[in-house]
Amino acid sequence: MAESRGRAYGRVYLIGAGPGAPDLITMRGARLLGAAEVVVYDSLVSLELLKLAPAEAERIHAGKRGGNEHSADQNAINAILIERARQGKKVVRLKGGDPFIFGRGGEEAEALADAGIAFEIVPGVTSAIAVPAFAGIPVTHRDYGSFVVIVTGHEEPARDRAEAIPWREAIPWDDLARAVSRRGTLVILMAAARMRATLARLSAAGLPESTPAAAIQWGATAAQRTVLATLATLAGEAEREQLVAPAVVVVGECARLREDLAWFERMPLFGRRIVVTRAAAKATRFAAHLRALGADAIEFPTIASAPPSSYQQLDQALADASSFDWIIFTSATGVNAFVERMRTLGLDLRALGKSALAAIGPATAARLRHHALKVAAMPSEYRAEALIDAIGVERIGGARFLIPRAEVAREILPELLLRHGAHEVVVAPAYRTVAPPAADSAALRERLAAGAIDLVTFTSSSTVTNFVALIGDLSPLPKAAAIGPITAATARACGFDVIASPATYTVAELTNAIVACFKHPV
Repeated sequence: MAESRGRAYGRVYLIGAGPGAPDLITMRGARLLGAAEVVVYDSLVSLELLKLAPAEAERIHAGKRGGNEHSADQNAINAILIERARQGKKVVRLKGGDPFIFGRGGEEAEALADAGIAFEIVPGVTSAIAVPAFAGIPVTHRDYGSFVVIVTGHEEPARDRAEAIPWREAIPWDDLARAVSRRGTLVILMAAARMRATLARLSAAGLPESTPAAAIQWGATAAQRTVLATLATLAGEAEREQLVAPAVVVVGECARLREDLAWFERMPLFGRRIVVTRAAAKATRFAAHLRALGADAIEFPTIASAPPSSYQQLDQALADASSFDWIIFTSATGVNAFVERMRTLGLDLRALGKSALAAIGPATAARLRHHALKVAAMPSEYRAEALIDAIGVERIGGARFLIPRAEVAREILPELLLRHGAHEVVVAPAYRTVAPPAADSAALRERLAAGAIDLVTFTSSSTVTNFVALIGDLSPLPKAAAIGPITAATARACGFDVIASPATYTVAELTNAIVACFKHPV
């Protein structure tokens, strides 16, 4: 690690983002990204990773992707890193894969050292190992490959053009061919543009044309595509399959193991592009479950929680909370808002006295238990109407009820309680459901218009109406999955074709319904 000389500057972190999947960044890399003030990122970095950075962090795109396109001028990138660090900022330079594997991380570190800027290298999972692994190809194996050699198939000119060595002369083709012939595995990064020429060089150097070879496009992402062939046929097969950059090529006997070990592309949601519209904190968890099943989960929160317009009704109810026979919670968000307001008012759980607590849904009940509150009633069907049977008509008559909930919500529950003889029902807004301020609707609208989204998931009617408001007029609308009949009805009313809606209204069951839907399409 270099140390700054002279005045105190900020620090630059050269972080490997991993091969593609956003959750393959290291824990240290994620923690540093979460504290960044400036993020300078490459095109091959998953945009989902940028969400780990603080909302106020400056985000700077530092390059193009693909084939023969050169990235942004390296001197310009170096200048940005140095300038922001001299402003005293924490700068994250986020690079695909590992910063020192066939990238320009070494040059950037040199420039920082020369400028007296402190920096740190945070290694990443290199695509040279991870991408073949996601395609079911181990780069070493006791029976097929004793060692691995990694090269780049993309010509990188020297900083001084006069010193540049032609690509065909820079790589020792004879040595590489012998290495693969002697139970070695050759991994070629940035291989798309020169694939045919690269494989021809290896063949000309004496490597048998029957040698197994594979090309993997967009490895470790839901867009991954793999072609398995031989040294002689791979380039033609890749062209027929229209494989483009970014691509990794593997040459050697280990490649044949893909036929038995291809695990990622066999996952139940592999390749499916699914939009998650839950509130940000919950969207991340739901998206992680979908990614674990192979999906490309796009987090697009359409709701957020805010304080109610007025706490007057809730504060009045809390001042005499023990007088209520029942307190009914309709969401986990309502539980959190209720408990937080108690803290703000200096109250503790004893203020609830002997009030019985009811919860609609297991997530709501779990939040109550998290706060050491016992749940006296929870319906087997997770909607307001089913709560009447859960509480029991005999316990409703003459009772006083408090419902701390969203400021705008369905009126069916208070009406049902009164219809069944409740003495009083106090509805006290504990929070408001609002649209988040920073939704990147333009990018998602573009993907939707291109037909690049397989499914949009909705977990409440608010997620539906806010999604439509954020996206605007779009035809045709994508297919949808809804957590329950009320949400499904709202989605259908807005024009969505709801293809998945579970009988049990939980995110876990919604996930299962999505898997079943794609496994057995109607």
